[in-house]
Amino acid sequence: MAQIKDAAVLKAVAHPVRRRLMDVLRVDGPSMPSVLARTTGQAVANVSHHLRVLAEAGLIEQAPELARNRKEHWWRMIDRQISWSLADFTADAADLAAADAAMAIGLQRQVDLVSTWLGSPASRAAPWTDAAFSTDGFLLLSPAELAELGAEVQAVMDRFAGRPEAPDREPVFVIGRGFPARP
Repeated sequence: MAQIKDAAVLKAVAHPVRRRLMDVLRVDGPSMPSVLARTTGQAVANVSHHLRVLAEAGLIEQAPELARNRKEHWWRMIDRQISWSLADFTADAADLAAADAAMAIGLQRQVDLVSTWLGSPASRAAPWTDAAFSTDGFLLLSPAELAELGAEVQAVMDRFAGRPEAPDREPVFVIGRGFPARP
């Protein structure tokens, strides 16, 4: 997992189109701008611009070995998982604003994915309707315990990550968040 500590890299993440492009590359693997444009509903020129921004930030790279000719340009994620800690960006107001923006974009992406799922016929059809889950709750935790819980949730996600394709497997989005809150 790539741990982002550079505000410039975080600024590259803090854009809804770039976030979606990274998600597509994570799930579908290497792709060309034209395919990414069709998948995301964006213009090829717009996708190409955002891919260059992500590449300059070191989040994606070209995959020239996949090209069948000089006109094809393939891109892939360098690391399928990225993470950052707000604590790494609190020293500078501009860096903190970039971290806040990246977190807001990430949260909106999560909300959009959940809303799409809940509005789809698949959310009411077996076998996925029996497998999908939603859980939440209030726990009494110290900051150290919350950090421990987060590490355990990440360890579970890591255990399931990278499984090979199989006929019964589909991309599954999992959300895990924990923060102090009052009902």
